[in-house]
Amino acid sequence: MARSRAWAWLIWGTVLVTASVVLRVCRDSVDTVHAALTYLLVILGGSVSGGRLLGFTLTVAGFLLIDFFFQLPYDTLSVGKPLDWVVLLAFLTTAAVTTQLLTRERARAAEAERRAGEVASLGRLGAEILSAGRAEESLAGIAELIRSSLEVATCRIYGWGDGTVRLLVASPATPGAEPPAPDLEALLRLVATPEPAPDAGKGEPGAVLPLHDASGRSVLAALRAHGHTEGVLYLWHTLPIALDPARRRFLDAVAYYAALAVERTRLVATAERAEAWREADRLKDILLASVSHDLRTPLTTIKALAEEGVARGDPNALAIEEQADRLGHLVADLLDLSRLNSGAMPVHPELNTAEDLVGAAVRHTAGFLKDRPVETRIDFTEPALVGRFDFVQSLRILSNLLSNAAHYTPPSSPIELSVHRDGAALVFAVADRGPGIPAGEQERIFEPFYRPAGAPADVGRGGAGLGLAIARRLAALQGGTLAYAARPGGGSVFTLRLPAEAPASAFVRS
Repeated sequence: MARSRAWAWLIWGTVLVTASVVLRVCRDSVDTVHAALTYLLVILGGSVSGGRLLGFTLTVAGFLLIDFFFQLPYDTLSVGKPLDWVVLLAFLTTAAVTTQLLTRERARAAEAERRAGEVASLGRLGAEILSAGRAEESLAGIAELIRSSLEVATCRIYGWGDGTVRLLVASPATPGAEPPAPDLEALLRLVATPEPAPDAGKGEPGAVLPLHDASGRSVLAALRAHGHTEGVLYLWHTLPIALDPARRRFLDAVAYYAALAVERTRLVATAERAEAWREADRLKDILLASVSHDLRTPLTTIKALAEEGVARGDPNALAIEEQADRLGHLVADLLDLSRLNSGAMPVHPELNTAEDLVGAAVRHTAGFLKDRPVETRIDFTEPALVGRFDFVQSLRILSNLLSNAAHYTPPSSPIELSVHRDGAALVFAVADRGPGIPAGEQERIFEPFYRPAGAPADVGRGGAGLGLAIARRLAALQGGTLAYAARPGGGSVFTLRLPAEAPASAFVRS
């Protein structure tokens, strides 16, 4: 740019001198108007090529040359007639105004060219995003486009997540001169800066606030999209980076696209991890179902042989039979869990009374509860506590809750089992006076194979952390819920909610 301006000064200075010499030789046959028009053409050409300063310089030079060579008295800087002053001032005014207008239009043309370049760059940016098959490829294309458009040596894009900043892509990938690493504190400070309000700065939401380092050779800009900081853009060059309004505008636009690309990269990675977890979970269910099914036949054989040994008085046969029963319960739970996960568990909701379900649950667990007291409370203020649920599966849920309560409650502490109606639901509550569940684990206890830290061994029951997971899924299949809450005064309360039926429906039974 500086070289082209120097050439413009040299060329148009030479043209001015040449025109002056020719006009001086022909002065006797040349009118003042002819000289003024000739110099005006030179001034116009110089203004177009060299800008405002060259135009005004040529204007002043033309004014002096007309006065010196072509106004009487000749060869002196004086004017003999008042009308000649009018000619000179008209020339000076016309040349100055023309130079100003040409310079303004030239600036507008340059601005239009810059805008066209920005539009072309943004078009290429959109093409990079749409044509890239993978999010990482799209991000790499954006980084290279930013580097080439802003004419810097290096462009790096950092992602922000989980309180850390990590490098996602660098352009060029292997630069000749490795730039210095950005200041980590500056990166963290930039991503922690709140997003500017829509009426701040240029009035554009998410406008970047670039930060220069002390040397001016590197720039940091936050990448924000949809109200979140997605990362940081790092630019570095061998010379100080100048960000005029046009470059700032372009940087703001491409930074938003870069933020969208970083967001897309993050979302794709999250989706891939979720898909991997789903696939692993599916394979786990297949493996559990296959192994559980294959274990049933040898367990049946082992139990039959153990029963024969018990009949013969073999002292080890009873222990073998107990462990076979324990493995049988575990295999049954694994099979049920795989059926529940695949949606193959049969559930048949029918009209049943809460009183029958409570009595069956107490009888079903009597062998395990032994002498442990169970306090049952049934709300008889209602005509009938009737619900529509699968009796067998609901009995399994309540039996599991009672067994758990007995397992984690001191022998002398009673277990409370109550039922009442709450609107359109029958509410069964099993409360114990055990150690309770820590706040951070109250939902995790319903996950398969999960056991709270420090939980005692499930001796004799074959438990593997599946009972509560199966119970919650069985409740959900019937349109109900199973939840945990801390018991006032210590202990746990498990609440089973099943769909209730209007009391009159109790008499419409098939």
